[in-house]
Amino acid sequence: MATDKKALLELGLAFHGHKCPAMPMGLRVGLAAMEALGVSRAGNSELMALVELDEDHCATCFGDGVQVATGCTFGKGSIKKLNYGKWGVTLIDKKRGKAVRVAPLAEAMERNKQTEFMARRKQGVPPTQIPAEIVDPLVEAVMSAPTEKLMKVSPVFDYAWKDAPHTFETRVCDGCGEMVVERNLRVRGDQVLCIPCAAKG
Repeated sequence: MATDKKALLELGLAFHGHKCPAMPMGLRVGLAAMEALGVSRAGNSELMALVELDEDHCATCFGDGVQVATGCTFGKGSIKKLNYGKWGVTLIDKKRGKAVRVAPLAEAMERNKQTEFMARRKQGVPPTQIPAEIVDPLVEAVMSAPTEKLMKVSPVFDYAWKDAPHTFETRVCDGCGEMVVERNLRVRGDQVLCIPCAAKG
């Protein structure tokens, strides 16, 4: 698994799909959080990342960087959105009951905001259509800046995280014939339906 910043950036770009300053910022924040906790990238679900992103706002690409750096992923259920509309991340070492919160500095975020890249994004230009000569220096600036110029890292603190048990109970929906986790089924008359089928009436 990639451990150096250059290799992680390449992995992040492949995973994310385009260049922008927000995904690398997530990489750097994730790496700083792991360093503060003294942990390695998660292969299982030994870490939990609580990201403060919300829906449909700028720079949510940040979340992909956090996933790539920490190994906390949607599929493993080890990353959760807090919907604060911010870019802070609390990384929890579940085994030790320790956590750290890392957040980009407002001035670092503002520097990225006051760029030609963001001006074009606000005009609706897709990031894949923004020339490399505009975006590459932003990515490089994020990846090479000293940690203290990019983010604030809290002291490590106690955090007792308790995972909800995974359910393995499933059943086939009587409507669409697809597999559904039992707790998400709805009874409608003599049928047991998934949520979309039940909503159709």
